Amino acid sequence: MKKRFITELVLVILNLDKETRVKVDILDFAIGRVLSIKYEDEKWRLVTYIFKSLNKVKEIIKFTIKRCWQLLDV
Repeated sequence: MKKRFITELVLVILNLDKETRVKVDILDFAIGRVLSIKYEDEKWRLVTYIFKSLNKVKEIIKFTIKRCWQLLDV
């Protein structure tokens, strides 16, 4: 496993000429975001990710955002 982490690409440089996607996941205790691009081999490669745990105030904001997305059917 150590060899795979050392030899394989984990993060790639953003290239806006390639197809790009952003995924967001809102959990009850955290928000996660992932930015990926599609490479020539048709595989999605990770550019960056963020995972942030929420305190009580942020949980209220998260609930509001989550509810808005539900209303928009996103």
